[in-house]
Amino acid sequence: MPFATGVLPAVLSAVLAAAPSAAPQALPSPARPGPAAAGQAPGAAAAPYDGQPLHPTALFGVKSPDHAAAQEFTVDSSRVTRVSVYVASAAATGSITAQIRRDRADPASALASRTVTLASLGGAGAGWLEFPLTADVTPGTTYHLHLQATTAESGNIAWYGTKNAVPGSLTSWNHDRAYWGGWHADPTRLAFHVNPSGSERCGETEPCYVPATALAARTAGLLSNGTAVEAVAPSFAVGASYVDGSNVLRLPSGRWRHLPDGATASVVVPAEDPGARAQIEESRAWLASGRVPGAGTPRQAAAERALLSLRALLRPNGAFAAGWAPAWEYSWPRDGAFAAVAFAATGHDEEAYRILRYDAATQRPDGTWEARTRLDGSGPPDARPWQLDGNGWVPWATWHWYRQAPAADREARLRALYPMVRKAADHAAGSLGADGLPPASPDYWELGTDSPNIGTAAPLLAGLNAAADLAAGLGETGDRDRWADAARRLSAGIAASFAPGGYPRTADGRHGRDSAAAFMAPPVNDAPPGLAAALDSTHRALLLPNGGLSPGNDPGFSWGSYAWTASTSFFAVAWAHTGEGAKADRVLDWVLSKRNGLGELPETVNGSGRPSAVVPLGWTGALLLIAALARDGAPLPAPPLRR
Repeated sequence: MPFATGVLPAVLSAVLAAAPSAAPQALPSPARPGPAAAGQAPGAAAAPYDGQPLHPTALFGVKSPDHAAAQEFTVDSSRVTRVSVYVASAAATGSITAQIRRDRADPASALASRTVTLASLGGAGAGWLEFPLTADVTPGTTYHLHLQATTAESGNIAWYGTKNAVPGSLTSWNHDRAYWGGWHADPTRLAFHVNPSGSERCGETEPCYVPATALAARTAGLLSNGTAVEAVAPSFAVGASYVDGSNVLRLPSGRWRHLPDGATASVVVPAEDPGARAQIEESRAWLASGRVPGAGTPRQAAAERALLSLRALLRPNGAFAAGWAPAWEYSWPRDGAFAAVAFAATGHDEEAYRILRYDAATQRPDGTWEARTRLDGSGPPDARPWQLDGNGWVPWATWHWYRQAPAADREARLRALYPMVRKAADHAAGSLGADGLPPASPDYWELGTDSPNIGTAAPLLAGLNAAADLAAGLGETGDRDRWADAARRLSAGIAASFAPGGYPRTADGRHGRDSAAAFMAPPVNDAPPGLAAALDSTHRALLLPNGGLSPGNDPGFSWGSYAWTASTSFFAVAWAHTGEGAKADRVLDWVLSKRNGLGELPETVNGSGRPSAVVPLGWTGALLLIAALARDGAPLPAPPLRR
C-alpha cells in the first residue's frame, strides 16, 4: 500500500501511556532563533518555510494554562486558508485551538483562530489535525502557528516533530512556565503544514487524526478493480467516504483514491479522474443490473455497500475471500455458499455460478471440502481440520442458485455442477449413523465437539433436501430417492436429539446453546414445530450487553464480550422468514448500527460497541441481503423435505 500504515499505532501507544517525550527537550540552544514578532527580517527564510512533515517524537505538551507551542512560518501567498499539525492526545475530552499570530506571546495579535473539540474527533488519538481558518498575510513575513489545548483530564496532549536538523527551517517555540519560565526557542522542529495541498493533506499519504477506538478493527473497507483488492486501513478511513455506488474512496481533501484497472496498488487522483469515474459508472451499472433490497429506506445504502463488498471479495476464479486481511484471505465453502445465495437472490447470476464452479473445482475426491483453501485454489493453507457442514452448504447454495438462474440454460449449467452435488450428498448420506445424525465434526466455530452438533446437522439436512430436489428436476430418480431417504432419517434424528432441548449446540446437551439453531429456519430448512420458542430462548441466552450475540455459550469455551455479527444476523434471517418481522427488524437495526464510518459491516463488535476484527466480513453482508430481501416481501424458500 502506498500509505504509511505502521506509524500511527506506535504513536498512539506512546501518548496513551503518557510518554515522557512530551516534556520539554533540554537540548543545546538553537544556532539561529527566529524573531519574536512579525516583520523582522533576520527571522525570514530565503524560501518560504511553510511545512515540516517529520513527526517521530512528541516534542511539546500544549495543555493550558502553562503549556503551549508555536511554529514560525513564512508563505509566498497572501492568504492562509488551512493549517495542519501532527498531534496526539491521551485525553478524550477538551479542545485544541490553532491560531495564526503575529507575536507568539500575544493573543491579541491573532489573525485567525479555530478550535476543535476532542469529542468531535472521537476522543483520544493521534494524527494530522487540520484547521480550516482564513487569514490575510504578507508574503515573506514571519508569522507564528500557535497551538494550545484545554482539558480537565490528566493525559498528555502533545505536538509532534523531529529532533533532527531541518535545513532552511524557522524556529519552533515551547512555552512551559514551570520549566523554562515562559517561551523557549528550541532546536527541535515541529510537524506542520500551512496551506497544505496534494499529498500534504491528511488522508493521502498519512492519516488524519485517528481516534484510538477506530483501531479495534484490522481493516475498514475495500478498494477493488475486479482483479485486485486493497484493504483500506482504519487510520485512512477517518474522514473518508465512498463515492456512491462504488469502491472509489473520496478523501478528506476531496481527491479520490482508487485501484486503477490492472494495478495492484491504489493511487490518489483528482476528483472526476476519467479512470476512477469509469470504475464508478461500471459499479453503478452492475448494481442496477440486479436488485438492491431496502429501496427507499436506510437499509438501501447498507445493502448496496454489502453487494459491492461481496463483489470485491469474489475473485475471478470464483474463490470467495471471507475478508481482506491475512487471516481471512481464504475461501471457506460456508462463506462462499451464503455469498452465492445472496448474489443469486439479487439478480447477479454470473457471480453466484462462479462461486459454485470454484466449489466443484476444489472438492476433494471423497466429496468433502477442506475447511478453507488459498484463493488460487491450490489447497488448504494449514492442517486445520475439514468441516462436514460444507457438504450441506454447497448443495443448498446450488439449489438456491438454480431457482433464480435464467431458465434458458440453467439445466445445462446445473448438469455441469451435478457431479459435485452427487459426491457431496452421497458423502453426507453415508456419514449418518444409526440415530440418523452425522458424526461429531468441527462446526462453523471451527472447534471440534465430542457429540453431533446442530451447526453440522442443520446444513446437512438442507443440503440433502436440496440435492434430492435438484435430482428430481433432472430426472435422477435413484439419487432423489437415496438422498430424500437420508434427509428423512436426519430430520428424525434432529427431532429426537436436538428439538427437546431447544436445539442446543450438541445432541448430548452438554455444550450450551448455539446461534446455529437458526439454521433450522428458512431459507435453510423449513421450520419444524416448536422452533419459534427455541429461537427466542436461544437469542435470550446468547444476548450480550452490547446488543449483539455470542455464537454460543458452551461452558468449555468463552467468546468473551465480543458479539459476532454473523451469529447475530442468523436471527434476522430466521425471524424475517418465519413471520417475526418486528424481531427481525430489531436485529437488522442493531447490525446496521454497527457499520463503520465507511458503511461496512464488521466481523465482531467489542464490549464497547465498536467494530473490530476484519471489516467488512462477507458472510455478514450476505446475511444482511438475505434478511433485507425477506423484509421487502421477497423471502427465500427452503429446500423441501420429501415425505
